[in-house]
Amino acid sequence: MRNGRRCAAGFTLLGLLFVIAALGVGMAALGTVWHTAAQREKERELLFAGDQYRRAIQSFWQVPLPQDTPRRLPRSIDELLQDPRFPHTVRHLRRAWRDPMTGEAEWGLQKDPEGGILAVYSLADSEPLKRANFSAAYLHFAEAATYRDWVFRIEPTQGAEARR
Repeated sequence: MRNGRRCAAGFTLLGLLFVIAALGVGMAALGTVWHTAAQREKERELLFAGDQYRRAIQSFWQVPLPQDTPRRLPRSIDELLQDPRFPHTVRHLRRAWRDPMTGEAEWGLQKDPEGGILAVYSLADSEPLKRANFSAAYLHFAEAATYRDWVFRIEPTQGAEARR
């Protein structure tokens, strides 16, 4: 009878090991799903924040200016937060957004020859999950190899009539 108990305890231990292994596999799968969901949420945040910067740059470019004030692009993100071309407070952006892919405040900047910001982009080198269903302004993001290729850019020729 003693051997029977030892044998039953062995099966119980073996069963417990199988349960623990199954839980480990389940947790690994859950972790993968959670990571993918988190990355998709960061992508949504990147699309939102990048578009906010693009719109702010466009606003800076197109805003009616005081007389004899030359039209130019912003030279820094701070100029989007408070436009120095006006004697009163003019904001094109409510707050500086963090890059959700890196978690940092720093963004990549594309500048024109005069040092004005034409575009912002993430500094993350990872590959995007999103490959389709972009808004019309960002259809070219479908071919992006990394998040750095998601460039939120304005064309200063848009609104060129505002220069006059």
